[in-house]
Amino acid sequence: MVIRNVVKIDEKKCNGCGLCIPACAEGAIKIIDGKARLVKDIYCDGLGACLGKCPQGAITIIQREAEEFDEKAAEEYIKTSRAAAADYNTLGKQTEKRQSRISNWPYQLKLMPPNAPFLKNADLLIAADCVPFAYADFHEDMLKNRVLAIGCPKLDDATLYMNKLAQMFRLSDIKSVTVVNMEVPCCFGLNRLVQEAIELSGKKIPLRQETISIKGEKRS
Repeated sequence: MVIRNVVKIDEKKCNGCGLCIPACAEGAIKIIDGKARLVKDIYCDGLGACLGKCPQGAITIIQREAEEFDEKAAEEYIKTSRAAAADYNTLGKQTEKRQSRISNWPYQLKLMPPNAPFLKNADLLIAADCVPFAYADFHEDMLKNRVLAIGCPKLDDATLYMNKLAQMFRLSDIKSVTVVNMEVPCCFGLNRLVQEAIELSGKKIPLRQETISIKGEKRS
């Protein structure tokens, strides 16, 4: 330990803006819990390149007992930090590549024309409108090669839905229907409504039901 110049950060003044970080070539400063903090004494060369970069005037240079500046350790720390940041950025880009599986518009059931071209010979997914919010893998797991229709069996007009669906089934030669509802009691009416619409249409259409828990888990 030696007496030398080291950065001091006044946490009461610091607002966590991070403007000081790019100015520190050694990577000695990092935002932790919303405040700029000195990571380790050995990463700080005490030259004060970060001074004047803080709009709050929270950074000063003081003399105190500290470990000596270790240039090699600082370089290794920077390399490790940059590699971690690169991995994070790559992960972010991979996540951003996930695309919407929705193939039709509109998909609100009450807005969907019964004779819409995209319904012809379609595998139809009818989902309660809470499902896409509750089930994280909704697009990847449920929408591939399906036409989507969403609605709420409790808040919307169930009779309107039933008549419209029956008309769709009569006009569009739907190949199959999958109903996805939440596990709450008011949502189970969606499957019954679709069953009645199939009967009303006079068609024989395979019907499957899937249920999503309020915790976002599939319970087929």
